[in-house]
Amino acid sequence: MDTMRDRFAPVVSRLLEEDPRVAVVLAEIGKDGFREAMARHPDRVVNVGIREQLLVGTAAGLALTGLRPVVHTFASFLVERPFEQVKLDLGHQDTGAVLVSAAASFDWPAGGYTHMAPGDVALLDTLDGWTVHVPGHPDEAETLLRHAVAAGDDKVYVRLSVQANRQGQLIDGKHLVTVREGRRGVVLAVGPMLDSVLAATEGLDVTVLYATTVRPFDAAGLRRATEAAGTDVVLVEPYLAGTSTTVVSEALADVPHRVLGLGVGRRELRRYGTVEEHVAAHGLDPVALRERIGRFTAPTHRAG
Repeated sequence: MDTMRDRFAPVVSRLLEEDPRVAVVLAEIGKDGFREAMARHPDRVVNVGIREQLLVGTAAGLALTGLRPVVHTFASFLVERPFEQVKLDLGHQDTGAVLVSAAASFDWPAGGYTHMAPGDVALLDTLDGWTVHVPGHPDEAETLLRHAVAAGDDKVYVRLSVQANRQGQLIDGKHLVTVREGRRGVVLAVGPMLDSVLAATEGLDVTVLYATTVRPFDAAGLRRATEAAGTDVVLVEPYLAGTSTTVVSEALADVPHRVLGLGVGRRELRRYGTVEEHVAAHGLDPVALRERIGRFTAPTHRAG
C-alpha cells in the first residue's frame, strides 16, 4: 500500500491543473514530487528553501492575492517552528491556507526530537478558526486534501502519517463514523489509531467511533452515540494525549460523563528506535490499549 504522503504530490499536482487558484509553497522538503508541476507552473509552485517562517509568510502573501496556497513540510517545521507566522500572517490577517504536514508525531524516529511534533494539534487549538483533518488511510488523505483545497479561503491543517489503517472508511470531512456499536461506553479512534482500537476492543461491549476531522468536532455525532452506549468516553489520538478531551467534555457538558484521553505522552523518548517501538512505549499498541480501555469501561468502574 502506498503512503498518505505518496498521494500528496500527485493529488495536489492534479489540483494545480484543475484550479488556477491553487498554489504550492515548499521549504525543500517534498520538492522532488513537484518537479514537473514546477516546470509547468513556475508562478504557482514556489520553493523558499529551508526558511520555514518565510514558508508561511509567502503562503499568506499568495492568499492575499486571491490564491489558495497549499503549504508542505514536516509537522515540526510547519506548525511549531513558524508558529508566530501561523498565528499572525494567517490568523491575524484572516487569510486562508492549507497546511499539509508529514512525519506526524514520530514517523521518523532517527531524525530525533527536532523532527517529532506530537503537540501540533494542541498548539493549533490555541488559535481560532482552524479545520484539522487527521486521515488514517491514503484514500482518506486524498479525499481530505480535496476537501481542504476546495474549502473556500479557510485555514485547514491536514496531518499526514506513515502510520495507516489497513483499509479506508467512507468519510465526508465533517462527521464521525460509527464502526462498531456497543452499550458500555464509547471509544473514539482518531485517524491511524482505528486498527489498534478495533483490535483492542474486540469482544468488548463498546461503541467505536472514527474521526478523521477533529476540528470542528462532531459534537452531535458523539452525543447520538452516547445515548445508547453511555457517557464514558475513551479518546485515542495519535498525538499528545488529552488534546481533544476539552471538546469531548464540551459536547457532553449538560450530562454526567467521564473522559479518558489516550495518546502520545509528554515524556521525551531518547532511544529513538522504530515507529512501532514508540507506539508501544506510549501505550498505543492493541495490548496496552485493551488493558486501559477495559479497565475504564468495566461495569464496576462506571459512574452511577
